[in-house]
Amino acid sequence: MPNILEGKVAIITGATRGIGKAIALRFASEGCDIAFCARHSDLIPDTENALHQLGRKARGYVADVSYMEQAAQFVENVLNDFGHIDILVNNAGITDDSAVKRMTQEQFARVIQVNLGSVFAMTKAIQPVMWKQGFGSIVNMGSVVGIAGNYKQANYAASKAGIIGFSKSCAKEFAARNIRVNVVCPGFIETEMTADIPQELMDTWCSRIPMKRPGTTDEVAQACVFLASDMCPYITSVVLPVCGGMEDA
Repeated sequence: MPNILEGKVAIITGATRGIGKAIALRFASEGCDIAFCARHSDLIPDTENALHQLGRKARGYVADVSYMEQAAQFVENVLNDFGHIDILVNNAGITDDSAVKRMTQEQFARVIQVNLGSVFAMTKAIQPVMWKQGFGSIVNMGSVVGIAGNYKQANYAASKAGIIGFSKSCAKEFAARNIRVNVVCPGFIETEMTADIPQELMDTWCSRIPMKRPGTTDEVAQACVFLASDMCPYITSVVLPVCGGMEDA
């Protein structure tokens, strides 16, 4: 059975660690060539080498895609180097948590700029490419926090809720050209950032999840593979929680 992403080229933002890197590795294992970006060049070689070991063409680019000019140049460079672009996964994101009463305007604006602004900038940059070729799949990384909210994460929740609304609007605009836009919303996922969480706190959080465990980065990546692939040609505007059955999702 052939790999389901064989012959495709994907751009993945935020692919140097965590969920983004897992997406890149899973896509590559399914036959996809990978272009990704990082804000600092020292983060690129590890991901590049891991993807090359899977036998795929892969290249990292230095870019801050929350800025439209850099996003447009990134897409242009990828198109020149790879020849075509079939998939865009908007995964880049940050947190800067604080209670609203203590949150500064800068804290709020920066999280919105990176998380939501990068989705806008990359979508705007890729749209003419996909429009011209008459197909494409865009997968945007939301969060169950964007559905349910979360304590001390009003800025992050606002950015992820914005991604959902933006994606649904783009899905309607782009559908006539066979460009699908969907959202994956992870719940509590085990990453490098959760490694230092005390076990007692981990157990408390997991007790609130019907499946009684955190998700893995590869489980998120598998959902992205499905939405990016030709297995679901009639699915667009979907918000897919990957959360083990969390009630608020």
